[in-house]
Amino acid sequence: MEKDQEKQGSEVESSFTMTRRTFLHKTIAAGVAVGAASVGWFPTINTMDIAVGAEAFKFAWISDTHLYPKQVNTRFVEKATRAVKEVQAMDPPADFFIFGGDLSQLGTEEELTLGKDILAEIKAKKYFIPGEHDWYYDMGDVWQKFFGGTPWFFDHKGVRFIGLNTVAWAPDYWTERKLTPKERMAVMATLDSIIGGPWAAVEKEQRQWLSDKALSGIPKETPIVLFTHNPLYEYYPPWNFWTRDWREVQEILKPFKNVTNIHGHTHQVLYNEIGNMRSIGMLATSWPWPYAPTGVPPLTKPMIRVDPGDPFDGVGWSRLTVNDMQKIENEYVMWRKQVFAEAPYDRGDGDNVNQRLTPRLVEL
Repeated sequence: MEKDQEKQGSEVESSFTMTRRTFLHKTIAAGVAVGAASVGWFPTINTMDIAVGAEAFKFAWISDTHLYPKQVNTRFVEKATRAVKEVQAMDPPADFFIFGGDLSQLGTEEELTLGKDILAEIKAKKYFIPGEHDWYYDMGDVWQKFFGGTPWFFDHKGVRFIGLNTVAWAPDYWTERKLTPKERMAVMATLDSIIGGPWAAVEKEQRQWLSDKALSGIPKETPIVLFTHNPLYEYYPPWNFWTRDWREVQEILKPFKNVTNIHGHTHQVLYNEIGNMRSIGMLATSWPWPYAPTGVPPLTKPMIRVDPGDPFDGVGWSRLTVNDMQKIENEYVMWRKQVFAEAPYDRGDGDNVNQRLTPRLVEL
């Protein structure tokens, strides 16, 4: 557990199926703005510049590793290990490291222990926020034992960084159905589950903490960076690509002039702006999700399809730099050898022709 966090917050407790062609055309990945370059052994895509800090420094983000035990799936372990080695090799080193949730796939202690051991190679100061795959097996018991509580905040070189928990307040969808922990995880791990319902939220107690503690007494010009697993806007609710009370959260943040939300969960390149908040979606190391049937936010350049024969294609991690020009630069460190296509039908941007919406039978 990271015991030396500067300021620890108090702990707070339509179905969709795809054709094979849809999956190939709706996966990964091109950036939002300024182009691609090759650095070392991997390509990077610089997505945007956002005004934030005052002194140059770097930090790194990994999320959505979805680790199974090694005897079940070694690919995800290999990709998480690769990302960790690349983060540790950053030169200059990252000032700190964020893990953005979904370390495990089924939330067991075995999977979370494996993830903890892999992440131990990173020597930078580490901060953690949970994802739903880490939480619902035992309602966060092992996660909090290993990685500490949420929410939290800290200041670093003129920037206020805040970690929120968007998974701890799901309504009880399972007691009435008498689901075991494994059955509960099978429900919550399904992208389009009709049992799981809208589980992601910041909720009243954490919103109060955000207002009264994390943001209290700081100048309105202070750059604010919020780390969440789910996006703090309504991208696509049927897949829980949102946070239920995002409007209330944004109302709290409205007085601040410079707010950035960095989130995982969606496994894809995403960029969104609402009011004073900019949102950046991060890559997974495990797999790329397709874009939702409604398409992507207007400011996002849609991802290009992934090579189905290469499990390392179109996934990765992010290297973020707060530079001396008071900008934050996000680089998607994406493991891919080439871009396969740029035609509209390969982008997955509102391309509904290749999607079949069908009802899905679920055993209760």
